[in-house]
Amino acid sequence: MSELLTAPVPVVPAPFHTPEREKLQEQARAFALERVLPVADELDKVKGEIPRSLLAEMGELGYFGITVPTEHGGLGLGAFEYCMIAEELARGWMSVGSIIARAQGAGTEVADEERRAELLRRSAAGSWIGAIALSEPDAGSDLAAVATRAVRDGDSYVVTGHKRWTGNAKAADFIQVLVRTDDPAPGEKRSAGLATLLVEKERDTFPEGVTGTPIDKIGYHGFVTWDLHFDGLRVPAANRLGAGRGTQGFTDTQQWLNIARVHTAARAVGLARAAVEDCVLYLQEREQFEHPIGDFQAVRFRLATMAARVEQARSFYQHVAHRLDAGEPCEREAAMVKLLATEMAADVTGDGIQLHGGNGYTTEHRVERYWRDARLTTIFEGTSEIQQKIIADRLLPRSPLG
Repeated sequence: MSELLTAPVPVVPAPFHTPEREKLQEQARAFALERVLPVADELDKVKGEIPRSLLAEMGELGYFGITVPTEHGGLGLGAFEYCMIAEELARGWMSVGSIIARAQGAGTEVADEERRAELLRRSAAGSWIGAIALSEPDAGSDLAAVATRAVRDGDSYVVTGHKRWTGNAKAADFIQVLVRTDDPAPGEKRSAGLATLLVEKERDTFPEGVTGTPIDKIGYHGFVTWDLHFDGLRVPAANRLGAGRGTQGFTDTQQWLNIARVHTAARAVGLARAAVEDCVLYLQEREQFEHPIGDFQAVRFRLATMAARVEQARSFYQHVAHRLDAGEPCEREAAMVKLLATEMAADVTGDGIQLHGGNGYTTEHRVERYWRDARLTTIFEGTSEIQQKIIADRLLPRSPLG
């Protein structure tokens, strides 16, 4: 057989191209293929966690501080570079493209400026990696229904409640918890009275007042996802992020989710691209009827459509990330790109399994891993249905009921 052709790798296009972005993309791509992919191949099958040594390498490359200002040790870059690097990392293992979101200055918005600066330095270095506790058994898409209670007691809050889907909780340096400190007053929004507390902890342990049970997932391995119970956990009042009554906690969470949705779109593109790249090779290697199966038009056309959809989604997330960096809120556009890119990734990775035939339904090929991880992207950071609601509400506001 002649030398196999490989799929073309993406490059940063005009008008977004700069030499610095090109160099950063090439570095992230090499790291993902040479360091991340072999680890994923070994550990995903046994539901293993990302090794600390790999996290340390990522810290040295600056991937935990892409958006942290340079004066605090970060790269001082924007959503565009953040998403671009996430795509490359997710092409190797989605959890590695995800873990960087648990730094980037998360868990640093305390009132004390000196302490905030120290936490930002730790975040950028990868020594302040957290977990985000938002969802509850009865509050997933509807975050305004959060019931975990934080009661002020002197200089502390006492937290009681139940959180679900908290990835990386035990391994983290902190847990950022959305809690209810007050009930909404008459006429206030349901989200009034929510706040975010910073729970500091030692890695690989839970603090007194917190217990956790691992959630057994079909994919998204690399870190453990936890079901958490809070029973009298004491959190210093100084660890409240943001200030004042009202909807601050809810508003901060919504702003974080806006960027997270574009980040999720980029991760989805990385997974779908991986399926395309693997299929390009497999379709040349696999022979039936005395021909490589890539010679058959039905197969070729499916691959062509897969590649086109990946390219389309990448262009869309780059466009939205660029607008975010320009200071535009892009709530509708972030929901749109999250919706389209993740649904695309679920379809394209599923097509990748189909093109691999029976071999695609084994763990002998990576494509099944891509599908398991891509399927989740349509659910977390707001389900596809929630994205549709966000988009529709901004296109066609509801008439008052009466």
